Amino acid sequence: MLGISASVATAVTASLFVPAAVFCVESLTSLLPARRDEALAERPFRMAVLMPAHDEAAGIEATVSALRSELAPGDRLLVVADNCTDRTAELARNAGADVVERRDTERRGKGHALSFGASVLAEDPPDAVVIMDADCRVERGTLRRLAARSLEAGRPMQAVYLMHAPARGGMSGVSAFAFLVRNLVRPTGLDRLGMPCQLTGTGMAFPWAVFRDAPATEGHLVEDLMLGHELALEGCPPGLCRDVLVGSELPTGEAASLKQRRRWEHGQLSILLGTAPRLLARGLSRGNLGLVALALDAAVPPLALFVMLEGAATVGAFALVVAGGSAVPLTIAASSSALLGLGLSAAWLAHGRGVLPLAELAQIPRYVLWKLPLYGSFARKGAHREWERTERS
Repeated sequence: MLGISASVATAVTASLFVPAAVFCVESLTSLLPARRDEALAERPFRMAVLMPAHDEAAGIEATVSALRSELAPGDRLLVVADNCTDRTAELARNAGADVVERRDTERRGKGHALSFGASVLAEDPPDAVVIMDADCRVERGTLRRLAARSLEAGRPMQAVYLMHAPARGGMSGVSAFAFLVRNLVRPTGLDRLGMPCQLTGTGMAFPWAVFRDAPATEGHLVEDLMLGHELALEGCPPGLCRDVLVGSELPTGEAASLKQRRRWEHGQLSILLGTAPRLLARGLSRGNLGLVALALDAAVPPLALFVMLEGAATVGAFALVVAGGSAVPLTIAASSSALLGLGLSAAWLAHGRGVLPLAELAQIPRYVLWKLPLYGSFARKGAHREWERTERS
């Protein structure tokens, strides 16, 4: 019996060792000097900013006004007011955006709104399309640079997308740090290695032909992540645009935060279990390192879940040793935990101290436990499917 237990424990700890090694490599390579970008060719182009919006009346005017200042003559800002029950369309139109309204209560969500917007843009196609969420701000003077990078590369480009804690204290700093690791540290590490990155939902630029012909991903919970993978499989992997920053604020209430996290992390877990193996198999069969890198990156669990799994595996492996079993699983688990810890330490020291001060590190165990119901619901019922809007402050 101990032999069987040791075999199972070895398999479990080994399955965690690989993503821990990937995470550590990404974190450490993010510290390397940036590769020099080639100077952008100065050529005229038309850009369309496409913004899906559902009941965003509280902030849509400010967002539209800020984005309009980024447009050049001939550019367009198109807001898709998707199944709105408030004044989103009216206010966006008054602020200077082109607005189309969509009504379809059966097919709801961002992916459907983007497809609808693409059909509108097809009537007068731009050279490049930039997707921006209705609650986001872009660093002043950089939005056309993102589109230009995409046109020059001939593939999607992802801006650095960060979420900021609205106030100090509580778990918001931990949540902002987890987001920073996901959207800055790990993509930067991949970029330093010359590898593609994941799409993160906003601040995404596409050449028009790529956006027009992109595979449909409307039915997926994280349609942006899935879209990046599908485009990579078609030979058009997304790249990171390091010099463009897009920001938003985390929800203030724990209930709203958990709802938002459920959508993101259930989607990431479904990708990990479904699409990542397909990416890996295709990358290995083609000898395509970019696909392999995307697959391994997608196989890294959400941070809180990763910490839980590493802790449980280490405790289980230690119990096996106490019972007289093999020490191999404990050795693997300890090595895996050390790699995860090293990666997190490097990320925090290099990028995270301003987001998560030393005094707030004590909130990490509470943050991990706060996520337990989220992962429990995934284990019991699978990924949450219903589209829900996150309440904003």
